[in-house]
Parts: sequence; structure tokens; C-alpha cells
Amino acid sequence: MKKLLVNKKVVILLLVGTLLLTYSFQSKFFEVAKQIEIYNTLFKELNMYYVDEINPAELTNKAIKNTLKDLDPYTNFYNEQDVETARIRRAGEYGGIGVSVYYSKKGIELQEIYKGFSADKAGLKAGDIIISVDNQSIKNMERDQLSMFLKGTPNSKFSVEVDRQGTILTKEITRDKVIVNPVPFAEMIDEETGYITLTRFNEKASSEVKKAYKKLKKLGMKKLVFDLRSNPGGSLLESIRISNFFLPKGKTIVTTKAKIKKWSNTYKTQNEPLDLQIPIVVLINERSASASEIVSGSLQDYDRAVLLGKRSFGKGLVQRYRDLMYGTQLKLTISKYYTPSGRCIQELDYTNRDDQGHIPKFSDRGVNAFKTQNGRTVYDGGGVKPDIEMNTTNRNKTTESLLQSRAVFNYATHYYYNNKDFKDFENFEFKNSDFKDFTKYLKTDTTFVTEQEALFKKAYLASQNSNISSEYNAIKEQLYKDKIDKISKNKDIISEILKIKILERYLYKEGVYKYNLTKDKVIANAVSLLKDNKQYYKILSGK
Repeated sequence: MKKLLVNKKVVILLLVGTLLLTYSFQSKFFEVAKQIEIYNTLFKELNMYYVDEINPAELTNKAIKNTLKDLDPYTNFYNEQDVETARIRRAGEYGGIGVSVYYSKKGIELQEIYKGFSADKAGLKAGDIIISVDNQSIKNMERDQLSMFLKGTPNSKFSVEVDRQGTILTKEITRDKVIVNPVPFAEMIDEETGYITLTRFNEKASSEVKKAYKKLKKLGMKKLVFDLRSNPGGSLLESIRISNFFLPKGKTIVTTKAKIKKWSNTYKTQNEPLDLQIPIVVLINERSASASEIVSGSLQDYDRAVLLGKRSFGKGLVQRYRDLMYGTQLKLTISKYYTPSGRCIQELDYTNRDDQGHIPKFSDRGVNAFKTQNGRTVYDGGGVKPDIEMNTTNRNKTTESLLQSRAVFNYATHYYYNNKDFKDFENFEFKNSDFKDFTKYLKTDTTFVTEQEALFKKAYLASQNSNISSEYNAIKEQLYKDKIDKISKNKDIISEILKIKILERYLYKEGVYKYNLTKDKVIANAVSLLKDNKQYYKILSGK
């Protein structure tokens, strides 16, 4: 009898639980449907009765972006053009002219010219601004419109007007099939040390790394420097394949944990490795993110490579594309990833912003220790920490603001056109006098504006008081000096970046990679470590 009563109680509890879950689900579904209906009716009323014409697409785009802005920066809405751009980025090939660009009200400003493609053949230079295409002015156009002009069917022709430092030039261009190789450079540093740089994890990443590795093996490579610096990541599956090149079949590379159970997975190596013995030094820095951190983190956790450089970016979030109506997409964060030792290396806690919008770091609450295969201690809470950290300054907030602006790019253009006959690239260094010239240039550059400068200018313009112009100029000068003082604390980092950006104007990226083989201090440290077998294996042993 007691057993029957217990069974009845269990059944009742299960029924109550099921009803509560059903109610909760229906309640949440009703709330979503309710909010969508509110927006739909509001949108219809605006469109029908607002005094001026409105742009429905623009209004919806702003509404969606506003909806997503308080989530993490990787959850984004893509319109039809953005979807195509993302597809090209993943595929690594498209019909175009071989450039990377900035979009502005002036037109399309060329950021980088890819060697050997049609823009290069036509004589275009970084810093040129395309202001018309086929006699149609493209000034003051929106970004979505501008992005359509340069891409097209290979072998199709078009003409452009270019503003080059105030001189208007006309160019005829034939589009190419542009293939973006994620491994733009792979060469021998010395008789036994190979160097491979991987710049992105697109669909070609693993096949190109494999091709580069085999090429260098034939040239006698016995040690490898694998450069993941400033690699923003990309395909999760490509990162697993590349890790598999140096780790045995069947090893866990990354685990993802999601709200939806089917998106929580453990990813293991599927193939036989290329090489389990070759000594490897992996280079990382503050801009190595996502898939770069999966590769570097897994190789570190299995004590398969020594990591050298600076702590990585700390993006431990996984995104997936979801198709929406009319060819649009939502890219949303679906899970966090964990390295083989169990580390989540996500740096910023986007869920717990404070009232001012400040995003805390997970490490603010403390870090957790984990063990590698050999028993070495590694930590979570903000990026992958290298085994050997390069002794450089840490970027401050003002330096980050500088590097996110176009000021460095603009100065490289300024330098190039003031030193067009420069030839001694092998001995080029960015000296203290050059850095001083750069700081003077920043007085005229309008792209690098600190938060304090922007707020002060806004207040001054709002005051409309001509009597305070002298005080305004004095405060403006002080704010300029303050920002120069702050970026000067990172002179080592900024000078190195400026040097590379300037050399790209003369040598393209390929020439800069060759220059770095003998001039880059990080690469030199990696080579030195690989020559010291005792120290290399001592680091990996954890002793």
C-alpha cells in the first residue's frame, strides 16, 4: 500500500513539474510573440502616418542593432550584402581587384594593395581614395552601397577616378579572381628552422598550413616557428584540423558548452598527425583570438609546443550563423569553449555589465589553476598566457584608441609620400626622431580623438561663447599633450607597428615577412630557444 502511495506521489510531482515547465515555456513564448506584435503595429503606424517619409530598411536595421548592442560584440545581424561579405571571408576567394579598404563619405579608401592583383597592376596605392566608378560619383554613399562597386565577375572591366593626395587620376581596371591565402608566407629562417605564418582560419587554412609544412620539410626543416600573432580566428573546425597536425588522433582539442544541449560538444582529432616530434614555438600576441587560442591552448595543454609572445586576446566564445528571412542572417554566440585542460579563456564577462555599461573581467573574481599533460600549471580567466612572455610594455587605453583609429595608417601614407625615394629597407628602423615626428603629425590628424577631447569639443561647440576661445585653445593643447604622454608609454609597441605599416607601402606584405625573418625580435627569440634543446624541453617538462 505504501509503495502505491509513493508511486502516486511521484506521478503527481512529475505532472506538476511538467505543467510548470509547460506554463513557463508558453509564458515565455507568449511574451516573445507579444513584443513582436507590438513592434509590428508600431512600425505600421510610423510608416502610415509619420509626417515625413521614413526608410523602412534603415529603421529596422537600427532597431535590430540597438537590440543587440548590449550583448557581446560577436552577436550581429547581417543584411544580404553582409552575408555575401562573410561568405567571401570564409571561402577566401572572390571576384574583385585585390585590396582591403576603408569606407567613408569621401569614397573608398584603399587600405592595402595585394601584390600581383588587378589594383596593383593598375598602379593603385594604399591611401588612394576611389571617388567615382564608371563616371558615377560614390561620395557620401552608405557603406552597403560602396561595398558593391569593386566586387564582380572576373575579367569584367570598369573605370575609376582616384584622389591621390589631391591629384585626380583615372584608371581602367579588370577584375581578377582574388584568392586570399591564409598562409601568405612560409620560408626557412636558417638551415633547419622553418617559419609559417597563419593570418586567418578560413576554409583554406588547414590545407595551406599542410602544404607549407610539407614544402619546408623538403627544404630540410627540423624545427618550426608557427606564427599566430594578430590572427583573429575563424573556423572552429579548421583550428581542430591544424591542432591535429601535431597531436595524435583521438585527442580532445576543445569542448563547447551551450544552453542548447545539441550544441554542447567535445571535438577530437580525427586524423593521423603530420608530425609528433618536431619542436615547435608558437607565437601569439594581444590580437591572437578565438581559433588561434584553440590551437595555441591545445598545443600548450598537451605540452606539444612552447608559446612565446604576449597573453592572447581572450575570446572564448563560439558563434554560429542562423538564416533569417529574405537572405539575411544572425550570427550569434551559442557557447563557450574550453581547452583540453578545462580552461575557459574568455576575458570579458558581457552578461554582467554594470549600470555605466562597464564590462568586468572574469579574472576580477580570481583565476583558476589547471594542469597540462606534463603537470605544468596554467590558468583561465583571460586569454592564453605564453610560456615565455616578451618584455614589452602593456597597451594602455589611449594606445588602444590610437591603434583602433586610422591615425597609424594615415601617417604611413604621409611618410611614404614624403620619402618616395627611400631604398635602404634592410637597415630601416623607426627611430626616436621618427616617433617625435609621428606625435607632431597627430596634432593635425582628426581620426585619433580621445574621449576627453570629444567631450570637451562638444561642450565648447554647445556653449557658443567666442570669449573663451583662448581658454579653449589652452585646454585643447593640454589634452593633446596628455594623450601624447600616454601613448609615449607604449612607444616600443607603436614604433614597431609604424615600422611595419611603413615598410608595407614599399615592399608589400611579402617583403615585410622577409624583413621580419632577420629583424623581428620575437622570431629571433623563438629561433634562439629552438637552438637550445635543453631549455626547450625543460620548459615543456614543467621541471
